[in-house]
Formats: sequence, C-alpha cells, structure tokens
Amino acid sequence: MIKLKLFVNLFFAVLFLTLLSCEAEEKYTTYLFTYFTGNSGDEEAIRYALSSDGYNYYALNGNQPIIDSKVISSTGGVRDPHILRGADGKTFYMVVTDMVSANGWSSNRAMVLMKSKDLINWTSSVINIPKTYPKEFGDVVRVWAPQTIYDDKTNQYMIYWSMLGEKGPDIIYYAYANKDFTGLATVPKQLFFSPTNSACIDGDIIYKDGKYNLFFKNESHGGGIRKAVSDKLTEGYVQQDGFYDQTDEAVEGSGIFKLINSEDYILMYDMYMSGTYQFTKSSDLEHFKVVDDAISMNFHPRHGTVIRITESEKNVLLNKWGTLDKSVFLNFGNKAVRENNIDINDESETIYIPVSLGTDISNLDLNIETIPWVNILTTGVQDFSNGAVNYTIETVGKQKTYKVAVHEDNNPVLSGFYADPEIIYSQKDKKYYIYPTSDGFNGWSGTYFKTFSSPDLVNWTDEGIILDLKKDVSWADRNAWAPCAIEKKVDGKYKYYYYFTAAQKIGVAVADSPTGPFVDSGQPIIGKKPEGINRGQEIDPDIFTDPVSGKSYLYWGNGYMGVVELNNDMVSVKPNSFKLLNPGVTFREGTEVFYRNGTYYFLWSENDTRSPNYRVRYATANSPLGPLNIPENNLILEKRPEKGIYGTGHNSVINVPDTDQWYVIYHRFNRPKGITMGRAAGFNREVCIDKIEFNDDGSIKPVEPTLSGVT
Repeated sequence: MIKLKLFVNLFFAVLFLTLLSCEAEEKYTTYLFTYFTGNSGDEEAIRYALSSDGYNYYALNGNQPIIDSKVISSTGGVRDPHILRGADGKTFYMVVTDMVSANGWSSNRAMVLMKSKDLINWTSSVINIPKTYPKEFGDVVRVWAPQTIYDDKTNQYMIYWSMLGEKGPDIIYYAYANKDFTGLATVPKQLFFSPTNSACIDGDIIYKDGKYNLFFKNESHGGGIRKAVSDKLTEGYVQQDGFYDQTDEAVEGSGIFKLINSEDYILMYDMYMSGTYQFTKSSDLEHFKVVDDAISMNFHPRHGTVIRITESEKNVLLNKWGTLDKSVFLNFGNKAVRENNIDINDESETIYIPVSLGTDISNLDLNIETIPWVNILTTGVQDFSNGAVNYTIETVGKQKTYKVAVHEDNNPVLSGFYADPEIIYSQKDKKYYIYPTSDGFNGWSGTYFKTFSSPDLVNWTDEGIILDLKKDVSWADRNAWAPCAIEKKVDGKYKYYYYFTAAQKIGVAVADSPTGPFVDSGQPIIGKKPEGINRGQEIDPDIFTDPVSGKSYLYWGNGYMGVVELNNDMVSVKPNSFKLLNPGVTFREGTEVFYRNGTYYFLWSENDTRSPNYRVRYATANSPLGPLNIPENNLILEKRPEKGIYGTGHNSVINVPDTDQWYVIYHRFNRPKGITMGRAAGFNREVCIDKIEFNDDGSIKPVEPTLSGVT
C-alpha cells in the first residue's frame, strides 16, 4: 500500500512537472530580433525588434541602438549580435563581434560577452583573443560572429566563432565561458574546418532529434549557407552536400529558430549585397522553402538572431523602448498617398503627406496603419483643404498628437526610385518618354532599364522593362546606368536609338517603337578610354542631332567630357572624330546638349551623385563641338535645404513642341529620407521635372526645384 502510494505521488509529481514544462513552452508569445543595420556611424550597434508571429517585425526605440557600442567595445562598434536565453530561463546572454568595418575586414581581434536579467541592463566584457592567448593565437587578424549554446553535458555555456590567422582560411573555434560569463575558461579549440579548405564563418548551431546542426557560410568555392551535422556538440561535424540558402545572391549571417507552438523552423540570412533579408521555413532542417511573401520589417537589418520571449518580457521592452515617433507609422492605405515622400517630423510633431494630383483632400481617409502596439485614435474621413488636422496616437499609456497636412505634389514624377533621366518627345505617337536608370540597388547594381510615357508631362505610365542586360546584352550584365535615346526617321519610318551604360562601357540598341523591344547591337559603341585619356569612366551617354548640319553626336564621360560624330547608321562611330571638350574643373559627369535660338547649350553635373551638393552647371557654344563659353555665374540647379531637396543633378532638357516652354528633368535624393542615408542616398534617387527659363540674352535663369512639379 505504501509502495502504491509512493508510486501515485511520484506519478503526479512527474505529471505536474510535465505540465509545468508545457506551460513554460506555451508562455512564449513574442519573438525578439537582435540585429545591427550597416557599416557606418552608429549602424554598428545592437538594435531590437519585436514580432508576434515570427514573420512581421517592428523596430523598438525608433530603430536606434539599445546600448552604446562605445561603452561595451574596444573598437567603438559591434556587429552580428547573437542572443540566447539561459538554461535557468531567466538570464540572457549576448555575444557580438567587436569591430568597426571602416577599419578593414581584417582589423578586429575581439568579441564582447554580455549578460542580462531583464534584456535592458547588460554587463559586458571584451575578450581580445591575441592578447589573451598570444602563444596559440597571436597571429589572429579577425574574430567574427560569436554565438553561444548551452552544453547540458558539462552545464557550461559554449561560445563558438570564426577566426582567421596569417595562413587562413577562416575556421570555426569554440571555448567555454567562465561561470560569470566575463571571459573564457578554456583555450579555444577547432570546432569545424572545411574539408575543401574553404573559409567558414557565421556558424549557428541548433539541436534537433539527437543531432547538432551547424549552419555556416561557405566563404569561397561558390559561397552560400552550408550545414555540418554531429551527434556531439564539440566534435565530429560532417559537412552535408549542397547549399541551404535559396538564392543565387551573396548571403551571410544565417540564423535559425523554432516557431512558437509549431514544429517548423525559420532559417533566415542576410542578403547583404541587395540590402535584404531572406526567410525560409523547414520542419526537418533539410528542405527549406522561401517564405519572403509573408515577411515584413519596418527596418533593414544586418546579421541578427531571434529568441522567443514572454508577454511580460515584451511589455518590459515596450515600457522602455516603445517610443511614439515616426517609426510607428507603417502604411497609409489610401492609394493616392505617395508613401515614399511622407515627411514625419517628430521634433515639430508634424506630418507632411503628398498625394497624387486631383485627389479630393477635403474628403480624404488616410487609412493609417501603425505598428501593433500603437493605436491611432483619429480615424476616418477628414477635411485637409483648410490646413493641418490633428492625429493622436497612443501606446502603453502614452499619447502624442501630430499635425497632419496633405498636399498635391507632382515631384517626383515617377513612383519609385529612378535616376539619370533622359527625356524625348516622340513625333510618332505624340508622347513624352522618360528613360531613367532603375535605382534603389546598393552600389548602383541594377541590371535593367524601363521607360515611362506621358501625353502632358504630368501623368506618367510605366511601360515596363525595355532592355535587360542579363537577357538582352551579351557583352555586359551589370551596372545598368544613365541611358539616353533619340527618335530618327529612316526610309520614311521612325527608328529609336537607345544608348546605355553597362559595366562602364556604352552600348546601343535599336527599336521600332519608343517602348521597345530594343535589340542590342552586340558590342559597345564606346568600349575603352579614348587615346590620351587616363581618368574617369566611360559612362553617361548623351545623344544630340544638330538641327543645323543634321549630324549626330554622342557625348559621354566621367571626369572628362568627350564627343564623337556618329555615322548615318547611328550605331557606329565616324573614325578619328573624337574630341575632348573643356567644361572646366567643375565637370563631373552627365553631359546634356540642346539647341535653342542659334545657341548650343551644354549642361553637366558637378560633385558626386552621393553628395547633397550634386548640382548642375552650364556653358554655351556656337557649335556642337565647342569651344565652350562658360558664364561667370553658371550654376543653375542646386539643393534647397529649406525644402528638404538635395542632390539635384544629372538632367536632361525638353522643349514643348511649337512653343518656347522648356523643362528640366533631373534626379534628387529621396525626400525626406535621402539626407539621412549617408552615401546610400546616391543610389536611392527620384526623378523630378521643373521649368527652365531663359533671360533675354539667352542665359539660363537659375531653376527653382519644387515639390509641386509640373501641374
């Protein structure tokens, strides 16, 4: 009887502990994403974001750091944060790379170990590997992407990371942390070495079905996310066949986590060249399916990790970092709103909302969506015709009111990111066409061209891709930049000649319609530097047919302004016709030539397109071949900080047929975000149109860049 009683008590004790374990598993309601954002300024710092479903993430603290990198690191910057909940369920561990990338990719020697009880207050220690282990690792030149896992066999926390010595390649090592998580208790040992002698970085271990799965980046031999498997945590990893990322783009920083109340896992990784993150899902850690269509973020992360947290832990974070600022606004559901150009000013508590021309702003529902933990108290149709309307938002007992003003703006004229606009008027179909660079790609890495049509310079239609380097051009497949085009009548039929930059060479394609399809000539028309030129790039073509002589000229250049005469076929250069023009020391690129009242005008851009001071100057000539006469005050288009307009340049000019009305088409930084983006503003540009006017003597009046544009 006593034995039976003991058995029953033991049974219920085990059942109770099992239920407690289930409750512990079920208590997690939210995902915490730790990440950094880039390679400059305070981008190399730890940030937080939250998600209720593991797919849609929203930044805390306005996407600003939650801890000062300068306080915790030896270099002033940290990257690759990995966060772990401890075995006790109450303590959190974070390890980060101690590094400022501006110092070079082989400049860091340390990592930072961090510990917290509340996810807010962290203690930290810097571990410099060569200084700590001069005999074993004195030649180490980089210490990258540390992570932590609990070893339940030894009841210790194991830290693993990649290191590069003088001989290379990068190898993944491990060591156990001391009891206080302030240093290493053991000398680092090799954890995994590529069987093909490839560099291995960004390791991430997850335990499933009795196996330790080590995902890592294979830095060479094709590159991508690979996996090695072992039944022991610290040894015996065998590399599996194939790659586990689901993209052909460059990737790094894989992180894997299990979804709450699910048997599915998310493998995410940083597609660092395109500035995006990819999420994939699997139930067996072998077969992964892309789930990008379900993913959203109101920030752009770099190499981060995700853990599950409780509702109370989430509320602690919201009380600390659930700010009421512009980061809480997600979408303005009304299609008339031009979301790329909404200007939310937290300091003045104002919101400037541009809408499409013709929108009834006296009867407008903005349909504003905010992040999940913020409520908007002002909803429904509002009248903006008499000025700003107050909108109140609240979270965690806090409230804030913004004055929301709505304006009908037509700059930018194209929706999305485009640059280097060329414009023509087609006599064939009586429409205007803009031929821009497709922008918004890191490092100007776009590979295709589009065109847009308009009957009136106001309303523009996207006509789609007209030339794709990867499909349509045999001699280049990268850097699709700065095109130009011209309409010519050949044997009674209209032909369209399209000159474009690809891989820092200039090509030409031909079509029977201004919307294509354009057929490439098969080789660059300008493929090398002209004789005597030892600077700049062969980019930024401009095509011009002289109305006096009927001859056609192709201009181009970065760092120099060159011109050649074209043969009648428009796809080949007249031999020995190259001439170097002299626009002076302000010339950078983006030549534009046009003719008015007997004068030839030459416009160009000064400074770097990534500079807020990118701007346009001009000269005149009596011939399409110069010499150039440079006016004393020849600056005609530049920034307007008071309007939030910066980086105005690389223009073309169009004359409205049968009038003396002229317009300049140019790009600028995205407004309002561009000026905050650093050099990345130079490949997140947008196209605008404004009037260009002339004095009685033919000189060009300074152009006033506007928000309203052509109306």
